[in-house]
Amino acid sequence: MTSQTTLAGPGEQPGTPDSPGSSDGLQAGLKNRHLSMIAIGGVIGAGLFVGSSAGIAAAGPAILLSYALVGLMVVFVMRMLGEMAVARPSSGSFSAYADQALGRWAGFSIGWLYWFFWVVVLAVEATAGAKILEGWIPGVPQWAWALIVMVVLTATNLVSVGSYGEFEFWFAGIKVVAIGAFVVVGFLAVFGFLPGSDNPGSGIAHLTDSGGFFPEGPGAILTGVLMVVFSFMGSEIVTLAAGESEDPQRAVSKATNSVIWRIAIFYLGSIFVVLTLLPWNDPSIVKDGSYVAALNSIGIPHAGQVMDFIVLTAVLSCLNSGLYTASRMGFSLGQRGDAPKAFAKVNKRGVPTAAILSSVVFGFVAVFFNYKWPDTVFAFLLNSSGAVALFVWLVICFTQLRMRGIILRESPEKLVVRMWLFPYLTWATIAMISFVLVYMLTDDTGREQVILSLLVAALVVAISLVREFRGRKPDAVDGAQPTPSVDSAKK
Repeated sequence: MTSQTTLAGPGEQPGTPDSPGSSDGLQAGLKNRHLSMIAIGGVIGAGLFVGSSAGIAAAGPAILLSYALVGLMVVFVMRMLGEMAVARPSSGSFSAYADQALGRWAGFSIGWLYWFFWVVVLAVEATAGAKILEGWIPGVPQWAWALIVMVVLTATNLVSVGSYGEFEFWFAGIKVVAIGAFVVVGFLAVFGFLPGSDNPGSGIAHLTDSGGFFPEGPGAILTGVLMVVFSFMGSEIVTLAAGESEDPQRAVSKATNSVIWRIAIFYLGSIFVVLTLLPWNDPSIVKDGSYVAALNSIGIPHAGQVMDFIVLTAVLSCLNSGLYTASRMGFSLGQRGDAPKAFAKVNKRGVPTAAILSSVVFGFVAVFFNYKWPDTVFAFLLNSSGAVALFVWLVICFTQLRMRGIILRESPEKLVVRMWLFPYLTWATIAMISFVLVYMLTDDTGREQVILSLLVAALVVAISLVREFRGRKPDAVDGAQPTPSVDSAKK
């Protein structure tokens, strides 16, 4: 594609849309090791550690198929997103691509919905981290811990993108090492090769010895899908971060190609270990949590405290990345004229200060709602953002259907990563995601999330269509700031 120079706002550097780090004022402060760990750790959310026990209780060993189905869906979505991100690295990622392929309304809508999702996540994770810290140091109230955590990570993100990358490198590193060690030690115990283990090492017998592989019936697989789908959210963060990396094409290609083994080891591998160390209906799985119960069965001392530390790092990692992701999406929206212009300004270190502070302010407000009105206002926020992950994945699919032709027409040499069996697998993924959304309507908890999320999405889309109809801004080129008219340029 022919590069076009974008107009630089205050605090921004001029450049071209295809040159990350200079096109929008953001700096290439993320090293390859940062991107690698963000890619690996991004797929391991705190939900994996704290939410898997409910899925196991609902579906039994068949929860493995639930994880496999959702994992397959994520692999396909990441492949599609990787195709677009390698060809056109952007801090707005799928929102910027939707803007180009589907229209301004699509980029505006999915960008704001994604921002909304992550600022609500900030409140959830800050509260979860505060509960753990209060248990360790009860003298400090929970609200104070939430405030401390939010302030520290806000400061980290305000310093530079490199400091965010460094924090995430270590947070994600702890998660990766911990779960990798869990899988290795667990497999040794499962097959009786771990010296001193308290577990009898019954191999894979526990997968079928308590009511069979489908103790709750085959339909429980779909129930399990609803419970585990949201623990995969975060895989796409690497494509937003790539715009501030030294070599975005290489980073995204590597992340896209490695997503299969990451899901296989960290999700399927760890859940397989839990289900083979203990019968699926062992009361300790729900009482203590799946991972703590598995560690206790092996005889690992202080398993609860060990897991609390690991969950805390996962929570801090999610908070850190959530704040980064929300701010960069806000920055991209501001750059395209879909958010206040201040969102698109960066300081001398290439940090979008206004976008970060705006995101964290909403996060602080959501934390307050969580403490003041947890069952009303905050429950509404939580449920109304619950299905946004699926909306994002759906938009990525439809965007890729259009972007493939645009890339082939304008810059075919950049189509380095390709979606497999295009367009058939893309349509199959759309069908899978749509089926999950429809199936959620039959579930009591899922129904409320889908309906409220659809209402919020409809409101955002309506706002975007009204803005577009009233013609308040011209079209953007390549996700850049709207180009001023000739008359205004003369002024």
